[in-house]
Amino acid sequence: MSTRADRRPAYPPPTGLVTAVGVLMTVWCVGFAAVSVWIEATDHFADGEYADYASGFSVANWLVTVIKVGGAVLALLAVARRPRFPGPGVVGTLLWAAFATTGIYVLGSLVQAVLMLTGQAGDADRIDGAAVAYVALFALAAVGFGVLAVSYARRAGLGNKELALGAIGAPILLGGLLVALPALLVALGLFPAP
Repeated sequence: MSTRADRRPAYPPPTGLVTAVGVLMTVWCVGFAAVSVWIEATDHFADGEYADYASGFSVANWLVTVIKVGGAVLALLAVARRPRFPGPGVVGTLLWAAFATTGIYVLGSLVQAVLMLTGQAGDADRIDGAAVAYVALFALAAVGFGVLAVSYARRAGLGNKELALGAIGAPILLGGLLVALPALLVALGLFPAP
């Protein structure tokens, strides 16, 4: 007797290198999620100039933590032999979205750094080793999710539809996180007005 999962077309397993990238991306996401949990556990937002808005920062932090944990699960699905749920189209779309999201974030950070270094915006003195390392870690994530997306799309026989949906979803996600969520928290009085 054949089950529905047995009828799903098999695709080749990932190479050892791609599997290693999947594990690395899982560790990356779990590590970043752990930092967010540590921030909450230590009441990091309770002191300082934004202490009055600790609740808003906490809401944003927990949302980002959930996304990071989702990224870890996605990285594992990217190197699984044949996941039963979700389907290959969903996994492929989410991988392209993860690649595009981290890539756009890195590109935006680099543009911001150039504007700061040329005196167009902000203070160039704020670019320190920690800031460079942070952007480098996100560049690593962009490359890692790019490798996983390309490998998975090839192995699962996915087309341009998943790539396009993921690439469109990335700016929507970033816009939601960086514009809409803070605006909502400002409207609720949980974030300071700009």
